[in-house]
Amino acid sequence: MKIKDTLDEQFEALGDDHFSSASDTPMRKDAFVLTDSEKIERIQENIRAVMLTLGLDLEDDSLKGTPLRVAKMFVNELFGGLHPDRKPKASTFDNKYQYGEMLVEKNITLYSTCEHHLLPIVGRAHVAYISNGTVVGLSKMNRIVDYYAKRPQVQERLNIQIVKELQEVLGTKDVACVIDAKHLCVNSRGIRDIESSTVTAEYGGKFKEDSVRREFLDYINIDTNF
Repeated sequence: MKIKDTLDEQFEALGDDHFSSASDTPMRKDAFVLTDSEKIERIQENIRAVMLTLGLDLEDDSLKGTPLRVAKMFVNELFGGLHPDRKPKASTFDNKYQYGEMLVEKNITLYSTCEHHLLPIVGRAHVAYISNGTVVGLSKMNRIVDYYAKRPQVQERLNIQIVKELQEVLGTKDVACVIDAKHLCVNSRGIRDIESSTVTAEYGGKFKEDSVRREFLDYINIDTNF
């Protein structure tokens, strides 16, 4: 067997094993040298090359605008969370009501992209924290989920990034996130299992305690049949 064939098999297996090597999204140091407009132009050229290689007729009215549409979608939408300038500003407020129980934001709609096959991840995130004196606006929790989801992702890493961001914003370790999502790299290719979903979790601080974690899970009452 050729070395290239062996490496190809290893890379394919890595994707199927859903493995992530770090909690930070792998980025090159020169990731933001190009402007968004320059990235769109370059991606457009590459998407056009891919489509031509597949034998598609880009003079057809339905296809001629596809390379530009895909390039804009990559930069401005699907992978917009790669740029630090798009990171949501999460202002905190004093916990004037002295609310000491956990706050749970459940069923946050989640759209992301599997970094192994660039296919959609669709599901829900459930986020909770226990205030140590400050609170954050509810919509900011949704925006943090959306920001980190808008990049090539591994679900476990997405859990960790959401929790770490909220821990930093709130100044507490007592943050948790559970994600329940379908991966189209499983549902639409390979094994093509359309029923299965993937559940991952990250627990910080008090949420590592059995009773607190159980309370959180009871609150969200996960139903994976979506």
